[in-house]
Amino acid sequence: MGALETQRLNYKQLELEHEAFSGQTLEAMHVMSEVSGNLVDEDDLEELLGRFLTTMIRLAKANAGVVRVLTSDGRHLRMVASRGLPPAVVEKERLVSRDCGQCGVAIKQNQPCFEIDLHSCTERTGQDYFDYGCKGMMVVPLAHAGRLLGTYNLYLKEPWDIPEEVALLFRSIGEQLGMALENARLKRENLRIVLTNERQMMAAEIHDSLAQTLAYMKMRMALLSDSLADQAYEAAGKYASDVGQALDDSYVQLRELLTQFRSRMDPMGLEHALRSLDRNFKERTGITLSYVNKVTDLRLNPEQETQVFHIVQEALANVARHSGATRAQLSLEANGDHYVATVEDNGKGGQGFFAIANRVGGFEEHPALKAHFGLAIMRERAKKIDGRLEVANLPEGGFRVRLSFPPGGGVSP
Repeated sequence: MGALETQRLNYKQLELEHEAFSGQTLEAMHVMSEVSGNLVDEDDLEELLGRFLTTMIRLAKANAGVVRVLTSDGRHLRMVASRGLPPAVVEKERLVSRDCGQCGVAIKQNQPCFEIDLHSCTERTGQDYFDYGCKGMMVVPLAHAGRLLGTYNLYLKEPWDIPEEVALLFRSIGEQLGMALENARLKRENLRIVLTNERQMMAAEIHDSLAQTLAYMKMRMALLSDSLADQAYEAAGKYASDVGQALDDSYVQLRELLTQFRSRMDPMGLEHALRSLDRNFKERTGITLSYVNKVTDLRLNPEQETQVFHIVQEALANVARHSGATRAQLSLEANGDHYVATVEDNGKGGQGFFAIANRVGGFEEHPALKAHFGLAIMRERAKKIDGRLEVANLPEGGFRVRLSFPPGGGVSP
């Protein structure tokens, strides 16, 4: 073979290698693009990692692979998906130390690593697959902001020196998948916080309504029992009447609580949800409610809409439950750089649920209101959206609940 022919063959080999690498690059870029598209709304973390395992195996020219995530104690890696490994090996590889062998090296260096000698894996697992079934292993760390979250272990049927370009591609993929892992962790933590807060609010609302009425009934039952024992039948009749009235009140409160807990924010937005409250209020309570919306451009994020809706819902529930009103008004308006939602009624005011004493010149909130559970829940919801809640008697009689809050954007955690 002449020198010219040899040169042509070399050029041809370079072209084939370039085409193969270009194909790998395009496939890797496609993987990164697909991962990025799942960073925001991916809920099943392990499914996401397993979804890309086959692609990672193909890019590495491997015949098997596993995905591992860091355990909560930070000391081990737990397998969440595998492809191509014998079942006996899978059982032995389900949980490994983060410092084990080449995996530990890749983790410490935070970059893909390649290892040919896997005899330590054979000794650890007691499986000869690592001596005969594969000729090398690639470890791709999954990390975010310098913190390890997991690894891809890719088992090769033939030794392969990783080109620098391919190592960079794997590192980029690892960073993207690491970001997906971190995003899923943050979503779980946020959901846990939301559920905890909602349960605390639910417990406070039950304590403030149903639990207090039941405690009153328990005391009245003790007095009723004593009256019957003393044959004080007139007093016993009064206590029995009190218990019956409290039982009726408890039933109404329970139905109101169930209605409130089942209520969810209208998917069409706050304005539509408030109109629905307006339409159903008189039918449920016998109180005429007028709704006035003076805001032409309501700019709220979903968290704000949910909190405002529940505050207004609670305020209207208190009107129905305690005010003795015949009319109420719900208004939404803009005041400078804030929105203002207001609920007013023509009921008993200071003689009602929110008893206010020593009113001086306009609206003054009694300090005792600050300890009220129902009001505390409303204030807590207002705080979540950087809002302020004010309650007061009206000079002409009746009561007012006013919520002031900024437009969407800066929601407190």
